[in-house]
Amino acid sequence: MNFTKTSQKFGQWADSRANTVFGLGFASEQQLSKFAEKFLEVKEAAKLAREKSQEKMETSSDQSQESGRETPSGNQASSLNGTDDEKISHVPDDTALKTENDRLKSVVEQSKKLETELQVLKDRNAQLTDTLHEANSNAESWRSKVTQSQGENNQLRHKISELEDQCKEVNLERERNAQLSLRIQELEADLQEKEQELEDLRKQAETIPQLMSKCESITAKLQAAETANRDLSEKMTLLQSEIDDSQQNQKNMKSELKKFMDALDGKIDELHEVRQSISKLGVDN
Repeated sequence: MNFTKTSQKFGQWADSRANTVFGLGFASEQQLSKFAEKFLEVKEAAKLAREKSQEKMETSSDQSQESGRETPSGNQASSLNGTDDEKISHVPDDTALKTENDRLKSVVEQSKKLETELQVLKDRNAQLTDTLHEANSNAESWRSKVTQSQGENNQLRHKISELEDQCKEVNLERERNAQLSLRIQELEADLQEKEQELEDLRKQAETIPQLMSKCESITAKLQAAETANRDLSEKMTLLQSEIDDSQQNQKNMKSELKKFMDALDGKIDELHEVRQSISKLGVDN
């Protein structure tokens, strides 16, 4: 199995024998890197243990085969020796017995060695079997842990999604609070302006009695001015009528004066004629 980083905080590995893909999420990228390193260490350790177990099994099988081969050779040798003994029956009995005894001792020693080696191989086989069972149990525990961690991972994802939703709500609430704080600042500024205006109005209200007294005096003066204005308007009306009368009189006088001037011109002409007639009479005289 190979562990693959699919993102900064998530990794997965596939078990082809179980036809299953496992995924695991982490809180940070460092934890993911540590898990990947441990995964490789466990993988290498399992590989070494498997190679060692295979080597031990191969050596044990080779040794068992060699022991199986050596034992019939000893029997064959003994049988051959027996035939030789039968063949060389002319050799003295003491020498034959010694050689047979020596051969039997060597065969017994070899059998003892083979028995000890076989017991060692059995013990090693039992140890390897126990190691294999332990590895299988560890694998099962790892599988259960991985399944449990996968469930916890799903729960953590669900919690993360919930926390992200809560964070979004918190961000929205913060934005609303920021808008409300700005609105509050604006309202406070408006309130300060209104308070300043109210203070100005209060100051102006303090001057209202003086203004009222001034207003009353100005009203009295205005009434007196209105009365004087009415009197003046009446006088102006009278003066206007007098002016109209005088203008009419002037017109009449102008017309009369014109008539008088015309009559005067006529009289002057008459006098001129009389003077001319008198001058003519004087000349004649």
